[in-house]
Amino acid sequence: NGVTLPAPETVFSAFDPAVGRDAVIGPNVVFAPGATVESGAEIRSFCHLEGCHISRGAIVGPFARLRPGAELAEDVHVGNFVEIKNAVLDEGVKVGHLTYLGDAHVGAHTNIGAGTIPCNYDGVFKHRTEIGRNVFVGSDTMLVAPVTVGDDAMTASGSVITADVPAEALGIG
Repeated sequence: NGVTLPAPETVFSAFDPAVGRDAVIGPNVVFAPGATVESGAEIRSFCHLEGCHISRGAIVGPFARLRPGAELAEDVHVGNFVEIKNAVLDEGVKVGHLTYLGDAHVGAHTNIGAGTIPCNYDGVFKHRTEIGRNVFVGSDTMLVAPVTVGDDAMTASGSVITADVPAEALGIG
């Protein structure tokens, strides 16, 4: 049906994945229940997909894990050693590598630096992190939820953000 699988014998699948035409599925990909990959998306080697939705033009992996509730809009790039759970990434978001995004919403055309983590669990409750449009999140930023980073804002590398960062501001902590 127009799906490219360079090594189909290495792809493992649950009973219900949906994969659109012109998608590319690399070697050693695992489709757990509830995974949807739209037309024109690319899933690179060694990814694990479960309960997620990947829109057209998105590139995932290699070595990425998308858990239930991961929603990737068009032209999102999720790189190696990235895990996403219960998070929405709007159009054009880039999460290059070594990052966990859970219980979060990331606005369009935002760049998430390596080692970024929304610290969403306080030991009792899970909280959401809201990151606006066109945001630059510096590497190794810890976002202590609940917290919001406004549109066109930035965080300095290595920061622990414990309060909201207003639009067009620089968060340092």
